[in-house]
Amino acid sequence: MFAAGFSVGPAIGTAMGAAKSDPQPLLTAIVGPARLEVCVADITTLGLDAIINAANRSLLGGGGVDGAIHRAAGPDLVVECRTLGGCETGSVKITRGYRLPAKHVIHAVGPVWRGGATREDALLASCYRSAIDIAAARRLASLAFPAISTGVYGFPPDRAARIAVGTVASDLAASRRGIARIVFCCFAQSAAEHHITAFAELGLV
Repeated sequence: MFAAGFSVGPAIGTAMGAAKSDPQPLLTAIVGPARLEVCVADITTLGLDAIINAANRSLLGGGGVDGAIHRAAGPDLVVECRTLGGCETGSVKITRGYRLPAKHVIHAVGPVWRGGATREDALLASCYRSAIDIAAARRLASLAFPAISTGVYGFPPDRAARIAVGTVASDLAASRRGIARIVFCCFAQSAAEHHITAFAELGLV
């Protein structure tokens, strides 16, 4: 399905002991010109061109990844977010990274899971696609995604991982976007395993 290379990294404990700014990947696959990785890490420590925030529609902070990113970035982030007028579900907006190691934050508003009958799959895929679009437009070469919508929004994590990996791989395989590296940054081992399974199911490994 995709032209890909594959390697399996060391166990989770070893990966978590890697340098904070560049954790050891548990899996690596090559899709077109880009390297895709799965790791377990704190996304706020990654020194990439941009990290993606699993934001709410207000963009003013919340719980989980959203709250952690706002805390790590400092108060200037919410000041900028107040100027953006919120964000619709399935869409993204971009800000500076402020105190984060990442240069930018791309705020993606994922869908609340309501059983799958209200376009949740399409809206989640749109988050990943829109984040890549805005990154390419800004000439950003490295990105990290959390598992969008799988926390309090209740999206089934295995289904979300398949959508995430499939959308990103399809987009990168279809056109050269100037993006060299995308990290699926998981907070827990279970989330990483869902992403690794998705790579296998999609023929990336």
